[in-house]
Amino acid sequence: MRAHRTQLCGAALGHLGDLLLGDPRRGHPVAAFGRAAAAAERVLWRDHRGAGALHTALCVAGAVTAVTALSRTARTLAGAGGATLVDAAVTWTVLGGTGLRQEALAVARALHADDVEGARRLLPNLCGRDPQALDADGVARAVVESVAENTSDAVVGALVWGAAAGAPGMAAFRAVNTLDAMVGHRSPRHLRFGWAAARLDDAAGWPGARLTAVLAALAGPSPRGALRAWRADAGSHPSPNAGPVEAAFAGALGVRLGGTLSYGGRTEHRPVLNSRGRAVRREDIAAAVRLSRRVGALALLVTSAAGALRAGRRAERGAR
Repeated sequence: MRAHRTQLCGAALGHLGDLLLGDPRRGHPVAAFGRAAAAAERVLWRDHRGAGALHTALCVAGAVTAVTALSRTARTLAGAGGATLVDAAVTWTVLGGTGLRQEALAVARALHADDVEGARRLLPNLCGRDPQALDADGVARAVVESVAENTSDAVVGALVWGAAAGAPGMAAFRAVNTLDAMVGHRSPRHLRFGWAAARLDDAAGWPGARLTAVLAALAGPSPRGALRAWRADAGSHPSPNAGPVEAAFAGALGVRLGGTLSYGGRTEHRPVLNSRGRAVRREDIAAAVRLSRRVGALALLVTSAAGALRAGRRAERGAR
């Protein structure tokens, strides 16, 4: 139970740090991990799934080993307080909810000022879409979809793995998510090499995505709409995790997501999520941000309660 209290306090402090401070402005550990992963790719790259699997395994193991060693050292030198501070620092580093919401609201401000070109310039901070082909409503839709998906990736999923495996679990989840963004796409260079990272990201993101969809239904303006859109449309999305999250957000907010989009000069025609909803407008960005904030807060409560329950059961078994 003592270890769980340390973990719980660290998660709460880290979440508070993200709310108050946002992402670290300099020397972000995730950026450092990305540079190390890119250097490893230059050495290990082969047009083969096995080479990509080795790259993924080494990078994730390196992140977990570093955080585990840091936690043990802090506990040895400063006891439970030191371990709590490490958990808080890792949580703050891994969570990205505040940065996500700030970037989304920056685009919303540009759209409200009728500065569509400025909104297009800001959009790459949120997603990899080609912004020049988008009008104001198209930019707004891209932002709402990015807020939905990244609420799962940058907040809820990390908290789920933190509850399951502490700071090392959070580090592993962020490492996998970062590798997927770097190599887990269908470019000629990464079609085979990035296969392992993409599949591992799908598996790691599965529980967080479902929890995000449930919480979006509970916290949104239309729980019934969220559940209906999730049930009807999530399965048609090409991503097994983005589908439930984006469908639930679409139904909760009463808007349509999905449709035609462009990545790297390649046009994709994705199924519409929540066909009963209306087209996204610029005002919907603020609504999506509010929903994302509520989902993040609820996720902290749920994962903390789940961790406490698990720790209590372990204590009961140990006392028998």
